[in-house]
Amino acid sequence: MKLPLVFFTLAAPFVVAAEPKAPPYPIGYSDTPPIVSGGKWKVHDIDRPRPGAVAPGRTAGDAPADAIVLFDGTNTDRLRGKDGLACPWAFENGELIVKGGDVWTKESFASCQLHLEWKTDPGTEGRSQKKGNAGIFFMDRYETQILDCENNLTYADGMAGSVYGQTPPLVNAVRKAGEWQTYDIIFTAPKLEGGKVVEPATITTILNGIVVQNHTKILGPTLHKKATSYTGVFPAAAPFRFQDHKNSIPDRLRNIWVRPL
Repeated sequence: MKLPLVFFTLAAPFVVAAEPKAPPYPIGYSDTPPIVSGGKWKVHDIDRPRPGAVAPGRTAGDAPADAIVLFDGTNTDRLRGKDGLACPWAFENGELIVKGGDVWTKESFASCQLHLEWKTDPGTEGRSQKKGNAGIFFMDRYETQILDCENNLTYADGMAGSVYGQTPPLVNAVRKAGEWQTYDIIFTAPKLEGGKVVEPATITTILNGIVVQNHTKILGPTLHKKATSYTGVFPAAAPFRFQDHKNSIPDRLRNIWVRPL
Protein backbone atom coordinates (compact mmCIF):
# COMPACT_ATOMS: atom_id res chain seq x y z
CA MET A 1 0.00 0.00 0.00
CA LYS A 2 2.94 2.33 0.44
CA LEU A 3 4.35 1.85 -3.07
CA PRO A 4 2.12 4.42 -4.80
CA LEU A 5 3.03 6.97 -2.11
CA VAL A 6 6.75 6.30 -2.53
CA PHE A 7 6.51 6.51 -6.32
CA PHE A 8 4.59 9.78 -6.17
CA THR A 9 7.09 11.31 -3.74
CA LEU A 10 10.04 10.53 -6.01
CA ALA A 11 8.36 11.61 -9.22
CA ALA A 12 6.98 14.91 -8.01
CA PRO A 13 10.34 16.73 -7.61
CA PHE A 14 11.39 15.59 -11.08
CA VAL A 15 8.29 17.10 -12.67
CA VAL A 16 8.77 20.37 -10.81
CA ALA A 17 12.49 20.57 -11.73
CA ALA A 18 11.63 20.25 -15.43
CA GLU A 19 9.67 23.50 -15.26
CA PRO A 20 12.10 26.32 -14.26
CA LYS A 21 10.66 28.92 -11.98
CA ALA A 22 11.73 32.53 -11.70
CA PRO A 23 14.09 32.93 -8.74
CA PRO A 24 12.68 34.72 -5.68
CA TYR A 25 14.84 37.77 -6.35
CA PRO A 26 15.16 40.25 -9.23
CA ILE A 27 17.40 39.23 -12.14
CA GLY A 28 16.93 42.46 -14.06
CA TYR A 29 14.68 45.45 -14.62
CA SER A 30 12.58 46.96 -17.37
CA ASP A 31 11.88 50.38 -15.83
CA THR A 32 15.42 51.78 -15.67
CA PRO A 33 16.92 54.50 -17.93
CA PRO A 34 19.03 53.67 -21.02
CA ILE A 35 22.73 53.08 -20.35
CA VAL A 36 23.48 55.61 -23.11
CA SER A 37 21.02 58.21 -24.34
CA GLY A 38 19.19 56.72 -27.29
CA GLY A 39 20.85 53.34 -26.73
CA LYS A 40 19.15 49.97 -27.05
CA TRP A 41 19.78 48.63 -23.55
CA LYS A 42 18.63 49.96 -20.20
CA VAL A 43 20.63 49.83 -16.96
CA HIS A 44 20.38 46.22 -15.64
CA ASP A 45 18.07 45.39 -18.58
CA ILE A 46 16.25 42.11 -17.95
CA ASP A 47 15.98 41.51 -21.71
CA ARG A 48 19.67 42.03 -22.47
CA PRO A 49 21.23 38.74 -23.69
CA ARG A 50 23.66 37.18 -21.27
CA PRO A 51 26.99 35.80 -22.58
CA GLY A 52 27.44 32.07 -22.91
CA ALA A 53 29.78 30.10 -20.69
CA VAL A 54 33.32 29.06 -21.61
CA ALA A 55 35.07 26.43 -19.51
CA PRO A 56 38.48 27.72 -18.38
CA GLY A 57 41.58 25.55 -18.31
CA ARG A 58 42.40 23.58 -15.17
CA THR A 59 45.37 25.86 -14.47
CA ALA A 60 46.14 29.47 -15.37
CA GLY A 61 48.13 28.47 -18.44
CA ASP A 62 45.86 25.72 -19.79
CA ALA A 63 43.83 26.51 -22.89
CA PRO A 64 40.17 27.37 -22.27
CA ALA A 65 37.49 25.41 -24.07
CA ASP A 66 37.10 27.89 -26.94
CA ALA A 67 40.82 28.39 -27.67
CA ILE A 68 42.62 27.36 -30.84
CA VAL A 69 45.64 25.36 -29.70
CA LEU A 70 48.58 26.21 -31.97
CA PHE A 71 51.05 23.90 -30.20
CA ASP A 72 50.31 21.44 -27.41
CA GLY A 73 53.59 19.53 -27.49
CA THR A 74 52.41 16.70 -29.74
CA ASN A 75 52.56 18.06 -33.31
CA THR A 76 53.14 21.13 -35.48
CA ASP A 77 50.12 20.63 -37.72
CA ARG A 78 48.95 24.24 -37.38
CA LEU A 79 52.36 25.70 -38.30
CA ARG A 80 54.16 26.03 -41.63
CA GLY A 81 57.53 27.07 -42.92
CA LYS A 82 58.40 29.63 -45.58
CA ASP A 83 56.43 29.50 -48.83
CA GLY A 84 53.93 27.06 -47.35
CA LEU A 85 56.44 24.29 -46.70
CA ALA A 86 56.13 21.98 -43.70
CA CYS A 87 57.13 23.43 -40.34
CA PRO A 88 60.92 22.98 -40.02
CA TRP A 89 61.00 23.17 -36.21
CA ALA A 90 61.43 19.95 -34.26
CA PHE A 91 59.90 19.31 -30.86
CA GLU A 92 60.75 17.14 -27.89
CA ASN A 93 59.41 16.73 -24.36
CA GLY A 94 56.46 18.89 -25.36
CA GLU A 95 58.76 21.79 -26.30
CA LEU A 96 59.08 23.46 -29.69
CA ILE A 97 62.72 24.05 -30.68
CA VAL A 98 63.19 27.43 -32.39
CA LYS A 99 65.55 26.38 -35.16
CA GLY A 100 65.19 26.24 -38.93
CA GLY A 101 63.96 29.70 -39.96
CA ASP A 102 60.79 31.61 -39.15
CA VAL A 103 57.46 29.77 -39.03
CA TRP A 104 53.89 30.95 -39.53
CA THR A 105 50.46 29.76 -38.49
CA LYS A 106 48.40 28.22 -41.25
CA GLU A 107 45.39 30.24 -40.08
CA SER A 108 45.02 34.00 -40.07
CA PHE A 109 44.06 36.05 -37.02
CA ALA A 110 43.22 39.65 -36.14
CA SER A 111 42.26 40.81 -32.63
CA CYS A 112 43.02 38.02 -30.19
CA GLN A 113 44.19 36.77 -26.80
CA LEU A 114 47.47 34.83 -27.02
CA HIS A 115 49.13 32.61 -24.43
CA LEU A 116 52.69 31.42 -24.99
CA GLU A 117 55.51 30.12 -22.78
CA TRP A 118 59.16 30.54 -23.75
CA LYS A 119 62.60 29.72 -22.44
CA THR A 120 66.12 30.87 -23.31
CA ASP A 121 69.22 28.84 -22.50
CA PRO A 122 71.79 30.21 -20.01
CA GLY A 123 74.55 28.78 -22.20
CA THR A 124 73.63 30.86 -25.24
CA GLU A 125 76.61 32.83 -26.49
CA GLY A 126 76.50 36.53 -27.27
CA ARG A 127 75.19 39.68 -25.65
CA SER A 128 72.47 42.25 -26.21
CA GLN A 129 70.29 41.20 -29.15
CA LYS A 130 72.36 38.07 -29.78
CA LYS A 131 71.31 36.34 -26.56
CA GLY A 132 68.10 34.33 -26.62
CA ASN A 133 66.49 36.50 -29.28
CA ALA A 134 63.15 35.50 -30.85
CA GLY A 135 59.82 37.18 -31.39
CA ILE A 136 56.07 36.91 -31.86
CA PHE A 137 54.73 38.84 -34.85
CA PHE A 138 51.01 39.55 -34.64
CA MET A 139 49.46 39.67 -38.11
CA ASP A 140 52.97 38.89 -39.45
CA ARG A 141 54.12 42.48 -38.79
CA TYR A 142 53.85 43.68 -35.16
CA GLU A 143 56.54 42.13 -32.95
CA THR A 144 56.51 41.39 -29.25
CA GLN A 145 60.14 40.71 -28.37
CA ILE A 146 61.54 37.56 -26.77
CA LEU A 147 65.03 38.01 -25.32
CA ASP A 148 67.25 36.93 -22.45
CA CYS A 149 67.12 40.15 -20.41
CA GLU A 150 68.45 38.77 -17.14
CA ASN A 151 71.86 40.42 -16.62
CA ASN A 152 72.03 41.28 -20.33
CA LEU A 153 71.97 44.96 -21.31
CA THR A 154 70.39 46.01 -24.59
CA TYR A 155 68.44 48.98 -25.98
CA ALA A 156 65.15 49.63 -24.16
CA ASP A 157 62.82 49.07 -27.12
CA GLY A 158 64.47 45.71 -27.80
CA MET A 159 63.92 44.19 -24.35
CA ALA A 160 61.59 41.29 -23.64
CA GLY A 161 58.05 42.64 -23.44
CA SER A 162 58.75 45.53 -25.79
CA VAL A 163 56.91 46.41 -28.96
CA TYR A 164 60.15 45.98 -30.86
CA GLY A 165 61.71 49.21 -32.06
CA GLN A 166 58.85 51.27 -30.61
CA THR A 167 57.86 50.96 -26.94
CA PRO A 168 59.96 49.54 -24.07
CA PRO A 169 58.28 47.40 -21.41
CA LEU A 170 57.09 49.21 -18.28
CA VAL A 171 59.46 47.01 -16.23
CA ASN A 172 61.94 44.20 -16.83
CA ALA A 173 59.86 41.21 -15.68
CA VAL A 174 61.93 38.27 -16.94
CA ARG A 175 63.02 35.29 -14.91
CA LYS A 176 66.53 33.86 -15.16
CA ALA A 177 67.59 32.16 -18.38
CA GLY A 178 66.72 28.49 -18.25
CA GLU A 179 63.41 29.16 -16.50
CA TRP A 180 60.07 29.24 -18.29
CA GLN A 181 58.62 32.68 -19.02
CA THR A 182 54.91 33.28 -19.68
CA TYR A 183 53.24 35.71 -22.06
CA ASP A 184 49.54 36.54 -21.93
CA ILE A 185 48.82 39.15 -24.56
CA ILE A 186 45.69 41.00 -25.71
CA PHE A 187 46.17 42.32 -29.24
CA THR A 188 43.65 44.59 -30.94
CA ALA A 189 44.04 44.79 -34.69
CA PRO A 190 44.06 48.18 -36.41
CA LYS A 191 40.73 49.53 -37.64
CA LEU A 192 40.62 49.69 -41.41
CA GLU A 193 38.64 51.59 -44.00
CA GLY A 194 39.31 50.44 -47.54
CA GLY A 195 42.51 48.75 -46.39
CA LYS A 196 43.83 51.97 -44.86
CA VAL A 197 44.48 52.17 -41.13
CA VAL A 198 42.24 54.72 -39.41
CA GLU A 199 42.92 53.54 -35.83
CA PRO A 200 46.24 51.94 -34.82
CA ALA A 201 46.65 48.49 -33.36
CA THR A 202 47.02 48.25 -29.58
CA ILE A 203 48.55 45.68 -27.27
CA THR A 204 48.38 44.75 -23.60
CA THR A 205 51.19 42.42 -22.58
CA ILE A 206 51.51 40.50 -19.32
CA LEU A 207 54.92 38.90 -18.77
CA ASN A 208 55.18 36.44 -15.88
CA GLY A 209 52.05 37.93 -14.33
CA ILE A 210 53.29 41.53 -14.59
CA VAL A 211 51.79 44.13 -16.95
CA VAL A 212 54.57 45.41 -19.22
CA GLN A 213 52.40 47.01 -21.94
CA ASN A 214 49.08 48.64 -21.01
CA HIS A 215 46.86 49.21 -24.06
CA THR A 216 49.92 50.50 -25.91
CA LYS A 217 49.40 51.97 -29.38
CA ILE A 218 51.48 50.22 -32.01
CA LEU A 219 52.93 52.83 -34.35
CA GLY A 220 53.15 50.60 -37.40
CA PRO A 221 54.83 47.40 -38.60
CA THR A 222 58.00 46.39 -36.75
CA LEU A 223 61.21 47.57 -38.39
CA HIS A 224 64.90 47.35 -37.47
CA LYS A 225 66.78 50.67 -37.20
CA LYS A 226 64.01 52.48 -39.09
CA ALA A 227 60.97 54.57 -38.17
CA THR A 228 57.59 53.06 -38.95
CA SER A 229 54.12 54.19 -40.06
CA TYR A 230 50.84 52.83 -41.36
CA THR A 231 51.53 53.90 -44.92
CA GLY A 232 49.97 51.59 -47.50
CA VAL A 233 47.23 48.96 -47.51
CA PHE A 234 46.81 46.46 -44.66
CA PRO A 235 44.97 43.14 -44.38
CA ALA A 236 42.03 42.55 -42.04
CA ALA A 237 43.72 39.38 -40.74
CA ALA A 238 47.05 37.59 -41.20
CA PRO A 239 49.03 34.67 -39.71
CA PHE A 240 51.21 34.81 -36.63
CA ARG A 241 54.93 34.63 -37.36
CA PHE A 242 57.31 33.13 -34.80
CA GLN A 243 60.87 34.29 -35.32
CA ASP A 244 64.05 32.21 -35.39
CA HIS A 245 66.85 34.69 -34.68
CA LYS A 246 69.46 31.92 -34.92
CA ASN A 247 70.84 31.80 -31.39
CA SER A 248 73.81 29.52 -30.69
CA ILE A 249 71.45 27.47 -28.50
CA PRO A 250 67.84 27.67 -29.72
CA ASP A 251 65.04 29.10 -27.64
CA ARG A 252 62.12 26.84 -26.79
CA LEU A 253 58.35 27.45 -26.84
CA ARG A 254 55.44 25.51 -25.41
CA ASN A 255 51.73 25.70 -24.63
CA ILE A 256 50.71 28.12 -27.39
CA TRP A 257 47.03 28.92 -27.76
CA VAL A 258 44.93 31.77 -29.08
CA ARG A 259 41.37 33.06 -28.68
CA PRO A 260 40.08 35.28 -31.51
CA LEU A 261 38.27 38.32 -30.09
